[in-house]
Amino acid sequence: MLTIAVDAMGGDYAPKSEVEGAIEATRTLNVRVILVGGEDVIRKELEHHPGWKDLPIEVRHASQVITMEDSAARAVRQKRDSSMRVASRLVREGIAAGFVSAGNTGAVMATAKMVQGMVPGVDRPALASAFPTVKGPDKPVVVVDVGANVDCEPKMLAQFAIMGEAYSRVIFHTEHPRIGLLSIGEEDHKGNDLTRAAMPLLKSLPINFIGNVEGRDLYTGNSDVIVCDGFVGNVALKVSEGLVDVIRHMLQDSLGATATRKLGYLLARQAFVDFKKRIDYSEYGGAPLLGVRGVCIICHGRSTPKAIRNAIRVAKEFAGGGINQRIEQELAAWPSGANGNFPGKLAAGAELA
Repeated sequence: MLTIAVDAMGGDYAPKSEVEGAIEATRTLNVRVILVGGEDVIRKELEHHPGWKDLPIEVRHASQVITMEDSAARAVRQKRDSSMRVASRLVREGIAAGFVSAGNTGAVMATAKMVQGMVPGVDRPALASAFPTVKGPDKPVVVVDVGANVDCEPKMLAQFAIMGEAYSRVIFHTEHPRIGLLSIGEEDHKGNDLTRAAMPLLKSLPINFIGNVEGRDLYTGNSDVIVCDGFVGNVALKVSEGLVDVIRHMLQDSLGATATRKLGYLLARQAFVDFKKRIDYSEYGGAPLLGVRGVCIICHGRSTPKAIRNAIRVAKEFAGGGINQRIEQELAAWPSGANGNFPGKLAAGAELA
């Protein structure tokens, strides 16, 4: 039984969502959970759930909390007993296979990088997010990076491609993931300096690289992994979240406008339930931070118990699939991968920014 540490103090609804999500996970996922944070607060919330003492749940005390308002770098240095840092430390010490947090994203990334360390051959960790596509609920596209790195070098996009490819294979069981580079046109010469410089690197990798893809391809399912810098990826993520909310409200207003439409909604209710499920971020749980040792899953600040439960599921699958080990092995296959000159074969033949 794998153990997952949960930062119980990080989210907007903490510790309620974290506690309920952990209880549901231990009941259904064959996983052990360590809830990290203020012990008194967590136990008080646990007492609202009769029978929790029979579940594989442990409480680990942490005296400090990193808030959304805290400066990430300063908080990581000064709050050494934060729930976030204690949870990450459990991973480093091998007590937990991974940790989940809905807290300050920048602080989670900085903590995981500093406490758990980086996979050799990776310059910076990257956030991967699953976007729904028209191909079906079991055919999402993995977008890397969605916010960890605002400014990137071409070799970093190559690393993102390797990491995203491994993630898609293990978590979504894609046999030969198709990798696309997000740009403003399909032609190789389209894009900015970053995408044009990254193109030859991606072409020379041992992956199924299909070339440039455009913004509309985020949802078509024509690629399995899309690579971009964190600035563009985060904009795409936030636009998608906003669009989902707009569509939901528009449908509610339109379907409630007349009696006929209300009747039509009742007749097609299951279809709308299925639609909502496919676009609901909580179904995917959270975004894994690729490239750090151990497992780190970063959740939306507004995560519900369902989202926390699914984030724990992703952490378990990520750890069980040995994704970081696969990433490390594949990066190490390049001669200079471990010393930061990834990919080594291209060092002499391609100009890196």
